[in-house]
Amino acid sequence: MSQIVSITYQPRDRRYTDRLGDYIRVPFAAAMLVADHGIDGDQKAGHNKSRQVNLVSAEWLSARAAEGYRAAPGQFGEQIIVAGLAVETLPPGTRLALGPQAILTITKGRTGCDRLEAAQGKSIADLGPIGALARVVMGGPIQVGDMVRLLEVADKVAS
Repeated sequence: MSQIVSITYQPRDRRYTDRLGDYIRVPFAAAMLVADHGIDGDQKAGHNKSRQVNLVSAEWLSARAAEGYRAAPGQFGEQIIVAGLAVETLPPGTRLALGPQAILTITKGRTGCDRLEAAQGKSIADLGPIGALARVVMGGPIQVGDMVRLLEVADKVAS
């Protein structure tokens, strides 16, 4: 069974003083996903249709922690950590149900950037996909412990 094990995001009232320091991610037990927007109350919500929610798997984070990366919730900039589902392997178009009614569509694998590398303090060049980015198709409440279900796995596009 796949489930949400962490929800973190940057509240609207929290601003960066150092853009290359740690990500501002505050843990929450529950959140509201808003269709075509993201997490209600999140500083980054509503800015980009293909990057409304950052997902990563607990297992991927655990492997990175064993390699010396900082992998506590939010330290890779993710907002939702899912246990039991390798979200970093899901192709674009895959649909997920979170909690009782929210539905996300994976838009693309999340790649690293200078910002993430600075926050980690070490190279991220060889990590491959760092979770997945998703769009909120149907909003709804989510909370830590909620089940995550695969609704539809998209065909992988040949490159």
